[in-house]
Amino acid sequence: MSKDVEELTALNRDYVASVQNCDVKRFDEILAPDFYCSNPDKTLVDRAAFLKQTAVPVTIRNLTTHDVKIRVLGDFAIIHAATSYTTADGHQAHGRYTDCWAKQNGKWLAVSAHVSR
Repeated sequence: MSKDVEELTALNRDYVASVQNCDVKRFDEILAPDFYCSNPDKTLVDRAAFLKQTAVPVTIRNLTTHDVKIRVLGDFAIIHAATSYTTADGHQAHGRYTDCWAKQNGKWLAVSAHVSR
């Protein structure tokens, strides 16, 4: 496994854990200044709004990823994955996400995310 894929694998785990645990501090470390996210409700939020929404406790639990595909294209990478989780009312649910990462000054940062549920 290449060094970039290893780093992106760890960052992907951190990203998903940060969603589940409302870890604004970790997101602040791994999001690019010009980060944007397309939310499941079809809103597009910038970095500041994303950090604000991350601080709100999530109602889902047991968030896990499956079928993770990491594609490194030079200093740009795309991560595609499926998710499963338990909703607030106890039902199993599934989704997908695509995260885009750019290597800036030798460090991978998330520049874009798209989440569907």
